[in-house]
Parts: sequence; structure tokens; C-alpha cells
Amino acid sequence: MPRSDGDVDGAAHDAASARPRRLARWRGAGWGARRRDVLTVPARLLSDADRAEAERLLDLEPVAAAQVAERVEAGGLTWWRAGARVFGYGAPGRLESLCWLGANLIPVRAGPDAVAGFAELAQREGRRCSSIVGPADAVLDLWGQLQSTWAPAREVRASQPLMMTDRPSTVAPDPEVRLVRSSEVGVLFPAAVAMYTEEVGVSPIVEAGGRVYRQRVAELVRARRAYARFEDGAVVFKAELAVVTRHTAQVQGVWVAPEWRGRGLGVAGMAAVVADALARVAPSVSLYVNDYNLAARRVYERCGFRTVGTFATVLF
Repeated sequence: MPRSDGDVDGAAHDAASARPRRLARWRGAGWGARRRDVLTVPARLLSDADRAEAERLLDLEPVAAAQVAERVEAGGLTWWRAGARVFGYGAPGRLESLCWLGANLIPVRAGPDAVAGFAELAQREGRRCSSIVGPADAVLDLWGQLQSTWAPAREVRASQPLMMTDRPSTVAPDPEVRLVRSSEVGVLFPAAVAMYTEEVGVSPIVEAGGRVYRQRVAELVRARRAYARFEDGAVVFKAELAVVTRHTAQVQGVWVAPEWRGRGLGVAGMAAVVADALARVAPSVSLYVNDYNLAARRVYERCGFRTVGTFATVLF
């Protein structure tokens, strides 16, 4: 499931008009040309022998590195088991940064030299990922060095506040928001498709009839990580914990049915998600949101979220 900030209570982005396209803004301005610097410490493919070091590094970024941390915990670093290649930068025993290359390309604590090394390795692999996502400086630098061979991008979202909270919201939670049951996947799926299409700009059912996406939705339901409010047999609010680590639960896929927007469901629904996630899942709740989605940002702020960093996403 792509990493999307979703939509809340009247904050939907109309794919044809309300979502600004950022790609043109980021073409040029020093991007396009690869770095000429000679790397003194080469980037390299990591293996499970590097796992302790990698986990130490990931712990230094408990919110920003959550997507990679969850996957490393589940599958380690060996590429055939992890389902991705994980590159590291730094001398043996002194790992400074890493980069996950799978369905997404995700840099972690990557400065300019590390980005240059990761970009070279990624170019050799060729583009197979659907997005580059992570801390904005590293993502935009990576894209600047990859765009000549990986272009075109469908969209560049250059500024996405990374937000988190570690305490229940002062807003009263919606008592009708609850975990989705396995028997309700069929009801949740149309809402998930609507959210994805609004947020990403393409439908997830185009590829393989949506089979992979439906499997992901069902997986989140089985893991007790999907929330919804139902009215008359339909979903009117939804959100998922798309990433869970021992440090944070990352919320994605937030959506309110169009006819229910403007009634406060987004705020009360998110308050309910935060309360359950903090009580049951992780010591903090996090998310990232497009900077131009002011309505969504206000909802998250009302629920107690504060900005702790800035992400960027390049979509293909």
C-alpha cells in the first residue's frame, strides 16, 4: 500500500484541481547532474551480519525510520528474505546511514555523500520502486541524481510535515470508530480504493484487478490495524496503522466519505484512533501529510500532533 497521508473531514484533494503538481518546480536548480565527488567510504549491500548495527541506526530515528524499521524487524537484511536490497554507508562497524530499495526507495540518516553512493547503486539496479519517500533533504537529493535515468516522475511532493503525538487527544473520541472485523473487508475495500484514488491520483484496481491491494487491506484488518465508522452498511470514516514498530504506530489512509465531510468526523475519528493505538499498540502515533493540505493539518494539530520533521515523496 503506498505511503499516503489520506484525507480528513472536508480536506479531500480533487485529483483534477485541488492537488498542486510539484514536479515542474523541482526540475533543474542543480538537480539532474550526478555528483562528481569521489566517495572515500563506499556504499555497500548489507546482510544480516550488519543487522545489529542497522537496528542501532534505526533506533536513532524512531519516527522518521519507522517504515524501514518495521521491515527489518520482520525480514532482516538478507535481500531474498527481506524482499528488498538494503544498502549501507560507513566504514565496517561504523554504519552512518542506510537505504531501503524495494517497493519504495527509503533513505535513513543519509547525508550528501551517502546519497551519492546510494544513487549510484540504485542506478545500477534500475527503477523498480513505485516511490522515493523519507526525509525531504535526502529524498530530493536522491531524485536530483536519479531523475536523468529514472524520469519521468508522476509527481513530486516536496514538503510533507512529519507529525507525531505521544498522548491521548483532548478531543472527545468518536465512540462509533472501531477496529474493522474480518467479515467487513468487503465493505472497507471500496472506501480504501476511494481514498487511494483521491490521494495518489490513480486507482489501485488497475493492476491485477486490485488483488494485491485487497490483500494488503485484508492483512491490516487481520492485524487489528484498520479502523472505521460504519453508517447504513457503508464506511464513513477510515484510517489504518500502516506501520508499527516498538517506537511508533504510523497512521495512513485517513479518509472521510464526501457526503459526511464538514461534520467533525475527521477530528473525532482520529482522536479515537490515537487513543486505541497508544493504549494497545505503541508509545507514539505518527503520520506525514502534504503541506498544502491545510484542513488535514488542522485536524491533526487539534488531535495533539506536532511537527517533528519534513518528508518528501516522489511518485512514479
